[in-house]
Amino acid sequence: MAIQIAQDPYADEVLTNDPFALICGMLLDQQFPMERAFAGPAKVLDRFGTLDPAAIAAAEPEAFAELCATPPAIHRYGRSMAGRLQALATVVVDEYDGETARIWTEARTGEELLKRLKALPGFGEQKAKIFTALLAKQLDVKPRGWTTVVGDYGRKGFRSVADVVDPDSLAKVRAFKQAAKKAARDSG
Repeated sequence: MAIQIAQDPYADEVLTNDPFALICGMLLDQQFPMERAFAGPAKVLDRFGTLDPAAIAAAEPEAFAELCATPPAIHRYGRSMAGRLQALATVVVDEYDGETARIWTEARTGEELLKRLKALPGFGEQKAKIFTALLAKQLDVKPRGWTTVVGDYGRKGFRSVADVVDPDSLAKVRAFKQAAKKAARDSG
């Protein structure tokens, strides 16, 4: 299945074909429009020449930060996110022999997958749940119990990036998030 989160054919192709790109897109998806966050890995690929986790982990930090912050930056906080990408790459290299997909292909249960994701730099509880749901809904990675650990993100509907498959679903997810923020403001 082709990923269509970035809403740009080239960036989506990078996400579809490279597990490290996909997990990097998820890492970048905070305080930044989701389609722009998920386009970030394609920018890194174009500028750095590879998305190989070992190469990114070994890159000179200041030069890599500059590459990520150069307009159009990979994120509104390009330099900070460059450090997080390098930290993520280091974990992938050290714990998964540079094979990002092992994070989810070797997880036997939803609980184990969630635990592995939460152990990654920049992945808290909510981000790990959303990424688990994305893997299940878009890549058919469904370890036993995945729906239990992701909660509402596993339901049908348009709650998160896990549900974005085209421009219409992106608009519906964005509307859902805006309504949730409004409800939180109104109740607080």
